[in-house]
Amino acid sequence: MDSYRRKVGEAARFLRDRSEDKPAIGILTGTGLGQATAAIEARFKVSYRDIPHFPIPTVESHPGEILVGRLEELPVVAMQGRLHLYEGRTPGEVTFPIRILQVLGVKTLIVTNAAGGLNRGFATGDIMVIRDHINLTHSNPLVGLTDDSWGTRFPDMTAAYSGPLMEMARRAAAEQGVELRKGVYAGLLGPCLETPAETRFLIKIGADAVGFSTVLEVIAAVQAGMDVLGLSIITNINNPEQPQPASAGEIISVARENAPKLAAIIRRVAGGMAG
Repeated sequence: MDSYRRKVGEAARFLRDRSEDKPAIGILTGTGLGQATAAIEARFKVSYRDIPHFPIPTVESHPGEILVGRLEELPVVAMQGRLHLYEGRTPGEVTFPIRILQVLGVKTLIVTNAAGGLNRGFATGDIMVIRDHINLTHSNPLVGLTDDSWGTRFPDMTAAYSGPLMEMARRAAAEQGVELRKGVYAGLLGPCLETPAETRFLIKIGADAVGFSTVLEVIAAVQAGMDVLGLSIITNINNPEQPQPASAGEIISVARENAPKLAAIIRRVAGGMAG
């Protein structure tokens, strides 16, 4: 664990040395959603490859770059691309970006993803604000984490996603004429997509959308004392009674097409935080 803390510290120092601002917001983008950060006035951009110890994404549409700059006059750090357990990463590697943000002093995290819709009231291209999640990854980034300086070992998850940030996102969407969906996100290990039987199970336990990310990052963020806003682009609808094949290319295409709507919501939320 001392080695992990040292690596996080060195990566954070690399970014801190290149910016005098203490970031107010951290943004983590998912599949096809790099353009969700388009409104950021970047002071500098750096590849994950150039940051000490930073794991490198292996998934298409995850650029692996960090933007440091300003959004609505607030200093931000935006990470374009994430790590997944299905890439063979450990929970500590998946949450390495969150720990960097923690060391940098970030108190608000906006996390985005591409998700399959389970709620029959959803449509492809909808944006869902995550009100809660179900961790079905069979993993947790806090296992073995005995260093209390990261935060309490037993963080309370009853309000993992910030109510005030959800309301700010709803208002931001309404200003664009967009109805923001609200629901529960189920995080799976992946990478294969769900069978009809698995989809029925997910619907039965109360999930509105499903994907292969986010939950471990949010757990680490909650332990770190961050306020979290989670936003999902619904890239396809999973109907177990009329299953339709979905390809990674189609999912990425829908995510990219709707990323500008997501960017506008994030910009307006930042504007609300800036006052």
